[in-house]
Amino acid sequence: MTLDLEAKKTLLRKIPHGLFICGVSEAEEVNGFTASWVTQGSFEPPLVVMAVKSDGSSHGMIQRTGKFSLNILRADQKDLAAVFFKPQKALGGRFEMAPFREGKLGLPILEDCIGAIECLVIGEVCHGDHTVFVGEVKEAYLHKDGDSLNLAATGWSYGG
Repeated sequence: MTLDLEAKKTLLRKIPHGLFICGVSEAEEVNGFTASWVTQGSFEPPLVVMAVKSDGSSHGMIQRTGKFSLNILRADQKDLAAVFFKPQKALGGRFEMAPFREGKLGLPILEDCIGAIECLVIGEVCHGDHTVFVGEVKEAYLHKDGDSLNLAATGWSYGG
């Protein structure tokens, strides 16, 4: 039996995704990327599940430090998501476009978004071209509630 690649691509792209800025920090270096493969995994303890491209610089920082932040973008922040989505040559440059402060766990918390959470990694599955990290939510910061940005609203596709 052969997998219908076009059907697979079309169907996997129908899975709804929010867009978030994942922040990491290690030894004075701050980095971040646009994450779309994110979901809540548990109420108690509060867990989130996030897939991260294995060859990215932030991936190694998450593995080494065991923590990450997720900043929840407003529905009108497509341009900011684009800044963090594009590959870059040096760490940290994206944050010049997005003022942030350091959270209680030392992670970047964007000042202009709905809010953010800081997570400690409690598990990971390394398989394929992404690693699935399970993070326990340890801190939560609500700036101003509102509608969040999702992938479908941008016209972009990531998946399939």
